[in-house]
Amino acid sequence: MRVVALITIAFLLSARAPAAQSSPAEDFYRGHSISMIIGFGVGGGYDLYSRLISRFMGKYLPGNPAIIPQNMTGAGSLRAVNYLYSVAPKDGSVIGTFSRTLVLAPLLNAADFDSRKFTWLGSVAQDVVVCFTSHASPIRTWPDFLSTPSSLGGEGATAEPDIYALFMKNVFGAKVKLVSGYRGTNDIFLAIERGELDGACGISWGTITSLHPDWIRDKKINVIVQTGLRKHPDLADVPILTEVMSNQEQQQMIKLILTPLAMSRPFAAPPDIPADRKKALISAFEKAASDPQFKREGEQMKLDVDLVPVDLVPAGAIEKMLAEAYATPQAILAKTANAISR
Repeated sequence: MRVVALITIAFLLSARAPAAQSSPAEDFYRGHSISMIIGFGVGGGYDLYSRLISRFMGKYLPGNPAIIPQNMTGAGSLRAVNYLYSVAPKDGSVIGTFSRTLVLAPLLNAADFDSRKFTWLGSVAQDVVVCFTSHASPIRTWPDFLSTPSSLGGEGATAEPDIYALFMKNVFGAKVKLVSGYRGTNDIFLAIERGELDGACGISWGTITSLHPDWIRDKKINVIVQTGLRKHPDLADVPILTEVMSNQEQQQMIKLILTPLAMSRPFAAPPDIPADRKKALISAFEKAASDPQFKREGEQMKLDVDLVPVDLVPAGAIEKMLAEAYATPQAILAKTANAISR
């Protein structure tokens, strides 16, 4: 009888015990999907990174939602950034990526958004961008770049190829003719291969190694200069922009221009999403970027993920960079804005 009584008591206690409750974020995401807005066309660097991170983030989010990539091209990804900032639902169901140079647009181009207000998730790599020319071009070195006219491809006023080409022209005196209006990196690459352009600036070295390893293997391009926080191991003999600057004014402008590069491949959600979903998205992003399989797949795609998570740029670091950029003196902002205008 005593055993029966104990069993009965245990049963009653277990029946009264509350079932494990799901979190509000899990309730929201379970059975739903997240849109990944990509500000560029299919096949470019931003697209490749976005599709890679999309395959891993969902399994680290409560409720395990699918993440669906959606390309939204236009104006060097300005269309995508305006959508994320002003139109997309502010409920954690939309995330995205866009040209990192756009974070400076409100300071340099009077854009209608505040970069500090996005819900930043982090970045999956630290990047180096280059100016390069075709092997058919007579421009092979930095001195050649300064003295010989070249036609470089661009996408739009706020796109990296345009910004860096104009920066080289207006700050360093490179004899650059910017041919803008291409729809993305792939179109610029095709124009270079057809001989319509001499080359391009502001192109990620990782994008070149991923999409055109044959260019490097067969020496089909000349890398003129690189820009980043440090030299890329592949480009030890190529000058870095900070080595060719000649005065303090150039140094101040380069520091500002380097802010987007320090952010590398940033991902964000719209402003003002619920705090629990913000926390869940940031955590899932960091866990996805640290997943060993993420690294393996990135290496197979020739993307610069070999140092992740060491080079993972967390959301807090992006927020700090933007706070410093927004504190830049107005005189330097004005000079930099002039340097990237036609």
